[in-house]
Amino acid sequence: MKFTNVVTIDRPRREVFAYLARFENIPRWNYAISETRKLTGGPVGIGTRYRQARTLPTPSEEEFEVVEFEPDRRLSLDGDLAVFHARARYDLESAGDTTTLTNTMDLRASGPLNLVAQLATSRVQAAVAANLRTLKELLERG
Repeated sequence: MKFTNVVTIDRPRREVFAYLARFENIPRWNYAISETRKLTGGPVGIGTRYRQARTLPTPSEEEFEVVEFEPDRRLSLDGDLAVFHARARYDLESAGDTTTLTNTMDLRASGPLNLVAQLATSRVQAAVAANLRTLKELLERG
């Protein structure tokens, strides 16, 4: 399943990117994640790996890797998220001090979970949109 959500954030693009690129911030804006921790050393970039603890839909641990890293423009992650293998991309565009953040999710499930995934697309997209609204609120509050 593939879908896109767009949110406009009243903050400069470099600030939005810096917050997103610090993946340890994910639990602050994604209600299903309780912890995200970096597994690799050095600065964040392509190849940086993370492990996170998920609380919903069921408690689990998952890993993802940064596969695209263009400062102030694009971040992409690849890994297992909940029951899906996922590619999550964040594209940032600016107009003055406002940032348009476009999040594209490509989620794949195998076997019987594939049918469930297709049926749940709108609910998953709505949950991701809610997380992005939380991200917007956090960043706009400063």
